[in-house]
Amino acid sequence: MMLSRFFAALAICVLPLAAAASEGDVTAGKKVFKKCGACHFVDKEKKKIGPSLKGVIGRTAGTWGKYKYSKAMKAAGEGGLSWSEEQLAEYLIKPRKLVPGTKMAFPGLKKPEDRSNVIAYIKTFSEPPAE
Repeated sequence: MMLSRFFAALAICVLPLAAAASEGDVTAGKKVFKKCGACHFVDKEKKKIGPSLKGVIGRTAGTWGKYKYSKAMKAAGEGGLSWSEEQLAEYLIKPRKLVPGTKMAFPGLKKPEDRSNVIAYIKTFSEPPAE
């Protein structure tokens, strides 16, 4: 009985921390974004080498109108790939694994906390999709 109370108390303390960790740290994400910023804007709808990431969360892959995407990225979007936080996290591990043939040459972010943090930062520049 005491052991089950201990685990219940532990869960009450640890679960909020795990949820917060999955949310990511915006300030840390801004630092991680410097790796992305060579090719992408996040704060304005303007292309660099790559498309703007402003409003990317909720966007169908390969559809931002001011950028010429690879055939692979367009096909991924036509196949249903939409940039949710989960899909971005998967893509950022190794972009060419999720979308073979993408023009994105970036090798990926190996650390889960870097991915979580950069997504938290990108999310601050994304409006919820129109209903």
